[in-house]
Amino acid sequence: MVYDDAPLRLGQFNKLEVIKELDFGLYLDGYDGEEILIPRVYVPEGTQIGQFLDVFVYRDSEDRLIATTLKPYAVVGEFAYLKVKDVSKLGVFLDWGLMKDLFVPFGEQHSKMASGRSYLVYIYIDEQTERIVASAKLDKFLETDVTNLNEGQEVDLLPYEYTDLGIKALIDKRYMGIIYKSEVFKSVPLGEFTKGFIKKIRTDGKIDLSVVKQGFDRIDNLKSQIYSLLIASNGFLPYTDKTDAEVIYKDLQMSKKDFKKAIGGLYRDGKVNLQMDGIYKSK
Repeated sequence: MVYDDAPLRLGQFNKLEVIKELDFGLYLDGYDGEEILIPRVYVPEGTQIGQFLDVFVYRDSEDRLIATTLKPYAVVGEFAYLKVKDVSKLGVFLDWGLMKDLFVPFGEQHSKMASGRSYLVYIYIDEQTERIVASAKLDKFLETDVTNLNEGQEVDLLPYEYTDLGIKALIDKRYMGIIYKSEVFKSVPLGEFTKGFIKKIRTDGKIDLSVVKQGFDRIDNLKSQIYSLLIASNGFLPYTDKTDAEVIYKDLQMSKKDFKKAIGGLYRDGKVNLQMDGIYKSK
């Protein structure tokens, strides 16, 4: 993390000097004459006046600035996949790793948020109240200029919502795309970062994703996968071009289209023989 001398960054980590000690905690120099309390429970053992502490600064329930050495799951300016702890008439409260929960105003819910469920939100400072809040209306915080992205590019994905088409995912903490059902060959849990690839960038800027690399090297990997399984199965696999696509998907975690490409490649390489009842390893 990068720090500078001023100004104080609400909802961020700051490096602040200890200037006063009381029974219930320490006061830190928040710049411009502002003193910020860090409660005793969060003070590292042996801390002395004049030392600098790396602390996260937020507002308590009475809107007073408070510092803590606890690390929230995300800070202002970041997206996070967080669980709803409580629901009120004004909005919901999310667990973000601090004593005070993170508030999502009712007007910032994309759809009705339910207790116990997790959602992707963006954390920001409300200009009117100067409070740290979150929003599930992601579109206004996502980048729309995709000129820096390329098809086939490896990216960091944060899957966050299952849909009828597939799985919505945050791309490199900046963009949104979708992993279509036909591209999902393994379990993709929500809220966990994973590597993925940009399959297609559409003319409207929408992004299709894949959890497997596209192109010839991807098929080569599938060929190796099938051949290794063939050897482990005593030289025979009971799959043909008549095998149901769902069986291929369930057993081999690949589409039938990719299966046929890989088997065709193994056949041309002279590594397999294709019979009516399945695939045999060449002798």
